[in-house]
Amino acid sequence: MENHKIQSQTQKSLLINILKQRFEENMVRHHDIEWTEVQAKLESNEEKLWSLNEMENTGGEPDVTGIDKETNEYIFYDCSAESPNGRRSLCYDRDALESRKENKPRNNALDMAASMGIELLNETQYRLLQSLGTFDAKTSSWLQTPADIRKRGGAIFADFRYGTVFIYHNGAESYYAARGFRGILKV
Repeated sequence: MENHKIQSQTQKSLLINILKQRFEENMVRHHDIEWTEVQAKLESNEEKLWSLNEMENTGGEPDVTGIDKETNEYIFYDCSAESPNGRRSLCYDRDALESRKENKPRNNALDMAASMGIELLNETQYRLLQSLGTFDAKTSSWLQTPADIRKRGGAIFADFRYGTVFIYHNGAESYYAARGFRGILKV
């Protein structure tokens, strides 16, 4: 584990308490999952706990949204009402960032997600998230983009308007103050 990914016991305890409170306040997101089992997994995996801390610190409000029955891993999504504030104004990926001649954003969604140890939600995961509540009613979030769309210069993003999930496309080099990305992490 890299040195910058080391957290103090106080930091870990604080994060676990935040996650536990969010878990208990949003039981509709994780029926039939026991917090004690989630906490045991978290406490035994410092690297994933560090990634959850990064999700929290950038405004993602991560919460358990299910369990992967094949791997027995708990699935965390960013559950903030709007796209995480600390992850907005980003183009889609490094190629898009490098293609901009001027007014470059500070970073790109794929590199930032990788540095946090998470992945962007895909379209199916985003739709599942929206079945658990209302998210991105005022913002939008980049999604994992199929290779054939990206090869043509595009990327996809989504939001929730008029009671409906909309999946859109944009040039991958575009960025907006109200567009960020949501992540997924399995623990």
